[in-house]
Amino acid sequence: MLDFTGDLLADHRQVEQWFKQFESAHGQRKGTLARQICQALRVHTTIEEEIFYPAFLEQAQDEDLHHEAEVEHAGAKNLIAQIENGDPEDEYFDAKVSVLSEMIKHHVREEEQPGGMFAEAKKAKMNLKALGEELQARKKELEQSSKEGKEIAPSGARRALDSAVLTA
Repeated sequence: MLDFTGDLLADHRQVEQWFKQFESAHGQRKGTLARQICQALRVHTTIEEEIFYPAFLEQAQDEDLHHEAEVEHAGAKNLIAQIENGDPEDEYFDAKVSVLSEMIKHHVREEEQPGGMFAEAKKAKMNLKALGEELQARKKELEQSSKEGKEIAPSGARRALDSAVLTA
């Protein structure tokens, strides 16, 4: 039975691959890869925050893991915005992408490790198949919006939580 982790793990591996490619890229290719990374991370963080994290908190009731993941996402989104508004020719551009890569590697390790959110979600007996279907549907919706040039933005309630996480 396929569950929610399949798509999230695939997202993790894709972004890792793009970060590796960025390290050896030059010129315009760096900008293209940085945009791909940022767009993928925006979609990924949005579906986790709107669907997986609330379900995880409700079912697993592990506030520590949940809150740490939320704060890590907030920090990553701050850096994503700087990269998206930056220029690959900026002297700090590569450093920002490098730091984002390290942040994401840390976050992914914590989600995937034994005792991490994915393992705890499975132990909490969440309906992982239904969760996976919901995540996949929302991801397709966000990717389509992105292709149409629309900004990937969370719902109003999610924006309020993002603001609280960043200012707390």
